[in-house]
Amino acid sequence: MLRYHLFALLAVTVWGATFVSTKVLIGYGLSSAEIFVVRFLMAYLCILPFTCKKWLADTWQDELRMAGIGITGGSLYFLAENMALEFAPASNVSLIVCSAPLWTAILLAACYRNERMNRRQRWGSLMAFAGMVLVVLNGRFVLQLAPKGDLLALTAAFLWVLYSLIIKQIGHRYEAHFITRKTFFYGLITILPWFLYEPFSVDWSLLIQPIVAGNLLFLGFVASMLCYLLWAIAMRELGAVRATNYIYLNPLVTILTAAVCIDEQITPIALVGAALILYGMWRAERN
Repeated sequence: MLRYHLFALLAVTVWGATFVSTKVLIGYGLSSAEIFVVRFLMAYLCILPFTCKKWLADTWQDELRMAGIGITGGSLYFLAENMALEFAPASNVSLIVCSAPLWTAILLAACYRNERMNRRQRWGSLMAFAGMVLVVLNGRFVLQLAPKGDLLALTAAFLWVLYSLIIKQIGHRYEAHFITRKTFFYGLITILPWFLYEPFSVDWSLLIQPIVAGNLLFLGFVASMLCYLLWAIAMRELGAVRATNYIYLNPLVTILTAAVCIDEQITPIALVGAALILYGMWRAERN
């Protein structure tokens, strides 16, 4: 069981670092949608040789569910999250998006008896949530109301909840690498209409620059191919609520990565939040 907790921890740790990597690529002129396409295409081509024996799900209903995970955990999720950043402060978006574990616990507890948390897990999750709030705010206790951006961020959070719900429904019927490949495939297919609104215009000579290529390789092979695979396994073995709780660590990893890579300041309040996250996670997950 320990290995599956490590899988979830590794996936969330890497995903926390992707915000900094994406910020670097945007600084070089790539749009969020272009970055998404490149990273998912790389991941799809990488995992394809290992999963080409099976192309379709067992039923058309399950194939629709596969399309659903590509949308809710891929194209629409990333579009909603990145568009939210255009209309609302990053602190608002981070807080709302990282509330996904809370909504996941509420929804799945209503639908599945075995996903209900006991009192210790509830207190641990609430402490981790409070710590996440302190880390995101990082000493700046000001939240600006931005209805359009906040609504988009809430949409992204609920898309991730739906992604978790669908994974729970099909996770035990299909191999994790098959589900992961389908996520990439349908994520790529469903992002294409976006380019009618914002044409794909990547300067291909830019992609061979070492810093751009390095960040894209990290996003494609590590953050996408590897981490989506690990996450699918963790969701299947730990359950959606326990696995999703690890998302509370996401802002902590982001702020640490930003401090190392782009010299962002970490305040004492953020350190208190980090301690609350770690203690809350330990309390929620310990036997």
